[in-house]
Amino acid sequence: MRYFEVLGIQHFFMYLFPAIATIALFVIGLGFYHVYRKDSAEREARIIERYPGGIEGRNAPFPILAYLIIIGTIAWVLAYILLIGFLRVKI
Repeated sequence: MRYFEVLGIQHFFMYLFPAIATIALFVIGLGFYHVYRKDSAEREARIIERYPGGIEGRNAPFPILAYLIIIGTIAWVLAYILLIGFLRVKI
């Protein structure tokens, strides 16, 4: 039993807005930040595939946010495995 019924709504909004902000920043990061190479401008302009309905495929640069997510995931997994072993945590 809750003493304050409003507390459930407050917690809901405290979790909802950071989640929406994180998703928005993730989408912005995937859309605008790329790892640029010497041929990035030419790769963005060159059409390598054409599909029905006017859809064109390009070989665009890989987003830097995706690199950071992959590297962060690998670092977290390695740290998790090592710390579980060193601290002798029972799973």
